[in-house]
Amino acid sequence: MRTTRLSPAVRLLLGLVGLLLALGLLAVPSPAVAADDDAPPALPDAGSPWFGPSLDWTSDSAADYEDRLGRSPSLYTQRVNYPLGDDDRTYLRQFVEQAATQGAVAVVSLEPVVPLTELTADDASDLADQLVELHDQLDTYFLVRFAPEMNGTWYAWGQQPLAYVDAFRTVADAVHDATPHAAMVWSPVYGAGYPYGAAYGDVDPDRVSEVETLDTDGNGRLDEGDDPYGPYWPGTDAVDWVGLTLYHFGPDRGRVDNDLDPAEGGRTGDEESSEGFELDRVPAEDAYVDRLEEQYNYVGDGDRAPFYERFAEANDLPMLVETGALWIPDDAGDPELDIKQGWWRQVFAAQADYPLVRGYSWLEQERPEAEAQERVVDWRATRTDELTDALRPDLVDADVRMGPVTRVLDQQAANEATAQGRQPAPDEIGAEMGWIVFCVAFLAVAFVLAGAAGRWLPSWRYPDEHDPRDRRLDLFRGWIILAVVITHIEVASPYSYVTLNAVGAITGAEMFVLLSGVVLGMIYLPTVRKLGEWPTAVVMWRRARKQYVVALVVVMLVYLLGLLPFIDATVITTFTDRGTGENGEVVAGQVYDLYANAPRLFDYPPPWYAVQQFLLLEMGPWVFNIMGLFVVFSLVLPVIMFFVKRGLWWLVLAVSWALYVWNAVAEVHPLPSQFEAVFPLLTWQVAFTHGLVVGVYRRQITKALVSHAGKIACSVFVLGYAGALVWLWLAHTYGYSASPFPEGSYGWLYENAYTRVFLQPGRLLDLVLMVVVAYAVLTTMWKPIDKLIGWFWIPLGQASLYVFIVHVFFVLAVGNIPGLDRGSVWQGTLVHTAVLALIWLMVRKKFLFSVIPR
Repeated sequence: MRTTRLSPAVRLLLGLVGLLLALGLLAVPSPAVAADDDAPPALPDAGSPWFGPSLDWTSDSAADYEDRLGRSPSLYTQRVNYPLGDDDRTYLRQFVEQAATQGAVAVVSLEPVVPLTELTADDASDLADQLVELHDQLDTYFLVRFAPEMNGTWYAWGQQPLAYVDAFRTVADAVHDATPHAAMVWSPVYGAGYPYGAAYGDVDPDRVSEVETLDTDGNGRLDEGDDPYGPYWPGTDAVDWVGLTLYHFGPDRGRVDNDLDPAEGGRTGDEESSEGFELDRVPAEDAYVDRLEEQYNYVGDGDRAPFYERFAEANDLPMLVETGALWIPDDAGDPELDIKQGWWRQVFAAQADYPLVRGYSWLEQERPEAEAQERVVDWRATRTDELTDALRPDLVDADVRMGPVTRVLDQQAANEATAQGRQPAPDEIGAEMGWIVFCVAFLAVAFVLAGAAGRWLPSWRYPDEHDPRDRRLDLFRGWIILAVVITHIEVASPYSYVTLNAVGAITGAEMFVLLSGVVLGMIYLPTVRKLGEWPTAVVMWRRARKQYVVALVVVMLVYLLGLLPFIDATVITTFTDRGTGENGEVVAGQVYDLYANAPRLFDYPPPWYAVQQFLLLEMGPWVFNIMGLFVVFSLVLPVIMFFVKRGLWWLVLAVSWALYVWNAVAEVHPLPSQFEAVFPLLTWQVAFTHGLVVGVYRRQITKALVSHAGKIACSVFVLGYAGALVWLWLAHTYGYSASPFPEGSYGWLYENAYTRVFLQPGRLLDLVLMVVVAYAVLTTMWKPIDKLIGWFWIPLGQASLYVFIVHVFFVLAVGNIPGLDRGSVWQGTLVHTAVLALIWLMVRKKFLFSVIPR
């Protein structure tokens, strides 16, 4: 019988896979501990209501609105179909995630898609469960507007008071029972024109109305004399906020036969018509207040009790106003600024007299309106710079409450996409800064030992100074990429302890970016001499294309793997916010879905916003998001090198620093890609451009470093820098009285120079320190280091981008071993060893080398 011998590589692979499976069997899960619920946010002060937009979320975003206005609003509004389907849950989560990034209240307008009588308690429970889950994950507070404008005729749920009240109370019961973090909002439309028999957009002219309930004046007809609000009131036990929709359309030119006759359905005859509104007109003086007083556009001189008094004041309930001012972009009528600013100034001016108005939702959309004969109306208050520049100071003058209401879900502080770790709580800053001081001091000692080795052990020196392939750089890159891999595989081991604390404290992803620039700088000009400048640029652009295509494939492959029932991809498709709470405590468990719109890619046709997010790498696993940054760097590489090749390296670095400073001041995000939230392009380019220049001029720089003056300068920098930080640490530990440092310098320096999630000046100093010390150590102590670890680290460093790409799937695999996050240190050590061995084997065997960039 013929037997087949497995190759050593295959046997090693099978053995390591078996080891991973065995570790999964050894892990014992422990029960989860539920977090205590927190208190709902306090209402805004009287006269200082929340303010925010109702956006068109298919073409706009919370980040874009904040960029336009220059301030973050305190609430956002979104319409959601009800009952919730799968798509609706996705849309709701997407909306809440965007609001959470600014700590804004989420106003959810539920729009029934089935008859009110078909809505069930199970539908309400499902909604409540979703709100609980979203609050637990995102810390969001909700205002739930169930079936708003229910007294109108333009929605399918309109003018059905009995069914509406039952449905509202069912939802309110479920929401109130489930969470204190969602308030129910009862929100009709302003009553002038009621019962809207001549209204534009009537969805059901033949409806048979609940006449006995609606006919409040008892004349057998539904007419202007009937109460537009009272029949729809669900009761104080169900309502937490009242609301009113108050749009400025323009002067009403009147109606003909506006009544509704229940005996003939909803019709009153063919005469039923409306003259409509006089569009694009500046609002009349006191038009907003007249609405609040129930005096605007009503027929007759009836004495009507104001909505505000009846429902807000009488029940001591806060009030939410949904509003906006109509403008049609057709160059007719009054100027847009006069119309919109005239309206919002009236709204703001009334705050003092109506202190229970605690929220404004401005319609920030353009859409066809029946009242404008289906022409497109632009309601947006930030449509142009002129409008935005007018709105911004008016918001300040009105003392409108802007900014976060709940804890901000800070993606930049929370995302664990690099080896930089989380933002520490205030009481942990001393420990974090202590690690930085220790690492700087350790590097200073290594620098001194390297100098001694250079003097007393010359045989250890790096032997190939003139070799164009610098193995010192490869080994250094191998060390950095291993740190990235180990950090992303979140299990406890001595490896992770070193990488998270030592490597993460002193430097992390920024060194990866710098060294990538160095390598490209080293190879670019020799390639130009071989191929020519334009062919070299084409080669680099093809490399960028390959990186981009591979990035798209990885993003999609991770999503598809996550659809398999036996794979949990959330370990890399979501990130956990580990920021700090109001009192400095570490807040964990807040989850951000990085693939929220991925399911929409499989709609037919797929919506453009989902396709756009995919193509711009706005979705993807957090362990991979820096890949978008490398794609951009590869695209601009030929342009940068065009100037460097001509000796204009100083101009490149000057522009680079100008962009860095500009972004530090203005926080500009030119690309919507996912990496921008964690690795802002205009900040992180400074490491890449300096790497390019170092790579091109490495021989000149090396010559300068090894000169007598260079050695003195390096020694002064390394020892002086380390000495200053150690002195500061001593002052922090034993008192500032005997030091030149002011009280509190230690914590201030960390927050303003060394925070892990920002590329601050101290981190840039650490880059220089690491490069200088690494060069000294690897030059003077090369042979023992190479013999000990070079065989392993150098191949990985030579294929560092390849390793970065394939490690995504190892992180996913390890994340699916049950209970491993609670496993012992020895289990974590074995996992890290197994993964690193497998990656090394893949590099040595050139697995997928032809299709994955290196």
